[in-house]
Amino acid sequence: MIRKILFAIILGLIGYLAFQETFPFGEGFLVLITCLTALWLLSLYLKDASIIDIFWGLGFVIIAWYYRTQLNLSDVRSLIYCILISVWGLRLSIHLAFRNIGKGEDYRYQEWRNQYKQNWWWVSFLRVFLLQGILLWIISSVFAPAMISKNTSFSILDCVGIILWTIGLAFETIGDWQLVSFKKNPDNKGKVLQEGLWALTRHPNYFGDALLWWGFFLFACSNGAIIHIFCPLLMSFLLMKVSGVTLLEKKLLETKSDYETYAKRVPAFFPKLF
Repeated sequence: MIRKILFAIILGLIGYLAFQETFPFGEGFLVLITCLTALWLLSLYLKDASIIDIFWGLGFVIIAWYYRTQLNLSDVRSLIYCILISVWGLRLSIHLAFRNIGKGEDYRYQEWRNQYKQNWWWVSFLRVFLLQGILLWIISSVFAPAMISKNTSFSILDCVGIILWTIGLAFETIGDWQLVSFKKNPDNKGKVLQEGLWALTRHPNYFGDALLWWGFFLFACSNGAIIHIFCPLLMSFLLMKVSGVTLLEKKLLETKSDYETYAKRVPAFFPKLF
């Protein structure tokens, strides 16, 4: 039921963006699909569909700068906005590249590869690359209306957005660093990280990711583009219910003996304050 509702929402958003004439959304879609088609062909050669995960953050960087260029913007505010997106997106892509390259294909894509067998080559394009391209396009649609402003100075909402971005990036970056450091210690094999930010939330990186997207959205709010609230809502939903927390929790409960006890004590997403 949830998947059907999500599918209907995505179709509606595609229709909404396709008929927008104010912003270069159509051209942005073509840019993303071109990049992802090339990436798909590379994945067939490497026999590794998980390279899409590395592109996820980079894709937002590409589309942000493309929109700024197409809109002929030269103000400091739009420049800072693109820099914020770039810092987040490049950090994420670099982190995933160091984590994934040389480790083989992610288990999720391996399961699908085994399921679809000889049909995987074209199914992977539709189910992995095209789908993520559409999601990336929809979520990034907040960028263009956020950057266009009659007043090129920063508003209060912009400043709050930068604060949310800073907190979110800190949660994501520190959380990833703590997890990488934890896994480097062979004595921690099979154990669950329960210290640092991981004592506040079971997924500080996902929480941070969602938070900074609300920061990106506040820039659009200051320009009156409140309708693009679907961008951070969709990203938050994906992180909490689809490809993020829900999917990972299932695996951790199956593979980590002490994870159930940890889950009873620490909230899954929003950090406990007390």
